[in-house]
Parts: sequence; structure tokens; C-alpha cells
Amino acid sequence: MNQQLTGIHDLAGTYIFDVTKSVKAIRLNRFFWRHRELEFRERAERDFETVANELKLTEEERGLVQRLDWLGLIQYGVCFFVLEKFARVKKTTNLEVYASMRSETLEEFLATRRVPDSR
Repeated sequence: MNQQLTGIHDLAGTYIFDVTKSVKAIRLNRFFWRHRELEFRERAERDFETVANELKLTEEERGLVQRLDWLGLIQYGVCFFVLEKFARVKKTTNLEVYASMRSETLEEFLATRRVPDSR
């Protein structure tokens, strides 16, 4: 085990993104990365099942995407940076993603912040 990760499981809300997770989630990470291509974005929006089949997404992976299960995607091993870009495709802000990850509404989440809402 990586010595730097000792005790990491004791930190609630901390999820390791390492080679093992990256390999597990390679299909999903590629799916999200491909959204930088206009043609792919349009095809994925129009016919998700065909795109999911092409990329060999598992049923679990498809469900995570279709439910927009942001926390589930992170826990599965999706790189936050590609997920963040996908949130833009879905017209979802980072704040909305963070709120969802905490099972809160945006308003509930904002009430926990010590900075003014700059939306």
C-alpha cells in the first residue's frame, strides 16, 4: 500500500483516485473526455445507448451516467476534471454538483458556505 494513503479511509468524504481506480473507470473517463467533441456530445445526447454500447459501458456505469450520480461517479473512479466538464454539458454548476454529492439542495449547500453566493 502507498504509505501516503495511510489513514485515508478515516477521512470521511475522501475517495482515492489512483491507478487501480483509473483502470476500473477507463471506459467512463473516456466517455466523459469524448464530450469535448461536438459530434460526440450530440450523438451521446441523441442516442446514449448506442454510444454506451460502442464504449462498452457496463450496466452499472450506464446507470451512474443516466442518474447523474455525481458522488457515485467519483466513488467509482471517474476523474473529477472530466466529470466537471460533463457537468457543463448537462448545464450543472460545480455548486450544484457539490450539493448533490452531499444529498443537499443547492440552497442547503450554500447555507453551509462562508462566502457569498456569486452566481
